[in-house]
Amino acid sequence: MALNIVDRIDGEVRIRHVLASVSDKSGLDTFVKGLIEVNPEVKIYSTGGTFRAIGDALGGNAGRNLVRVSEYTGQPEMQGGLVKTLDFKIYLGLLSETYNDAHAGDLERVCGVAIDMVVVNLYPFRETVSQADVTPERARTNIDIGGPCMVRAAAKNFLRVASVTDPSDYPSILQETRSSGGSLSLETRFRLAAKAFNHTAQYDTAIAGYFGKCSVEEVKSCYTIVDGGSAGD
Repeated sequence: MALNIVDRIDGEVRIRHVLASVSDKSGLDTFVKGLIEVNPEVKIYSTGGTFRAIGDALGGNAGRNLVRVSEYTGQPEMQGGLVKTLDFKIYLGLLSETYNDAHAGDLERVCGVAIDMVVVNLYPFRETVSQADVTPERARTNIDIGGPCMVRAAAKNFLRVASVTDPSDYPSILQETRSSGGSLSLETRFRLAAKAFNHTAQYDTAIAGYFGKCSVEEVKSCYTIVDGGSAGD
């Protein structure tokens, strides 16, 4: 398979389409309001509790800027919220390159948009497993799947996308977009990408560390084990 090697990118990327899904919602209301103040046309695509939090923050203006991911993709969320953002249309928007005509054609074919920023932090796995009464099942439930995928896709494509994983970065990002008229520099996108890869690496290390210490007997104690084949057989 030939690698997709890029030789032309933009130094400044205007933030027009933002994908947001966060467990830690601190500072989120101020951040999204700030992005909209800089660019009143910005669209924020979101899911679940993040969608509700942004909607509450924007109030009556939410309909102008806030889009539910399921409405964008045309696919409803899986029951229990297990699948919300793992969608071809989302990842076209994250991984497409500005100066790639084939990618532009792919986006046009599915009526997609190029996503310029991902605002994602992950399910609180470390906080969960630090509790004295944690069980393997509670730990398993707090393994984020869609979040790390979005973070990694955005960080890989720092050529065009900002991967924002830490609420402490919100003020400096807003300051830069205000001073630049709504854009983020390559320097900032690259710095955020490096931080994002470290974020997902630490997350996976925590998961591996916890389950590496669990015994199968601890796992079995969480469930009623049903023998005799798969459900539906």
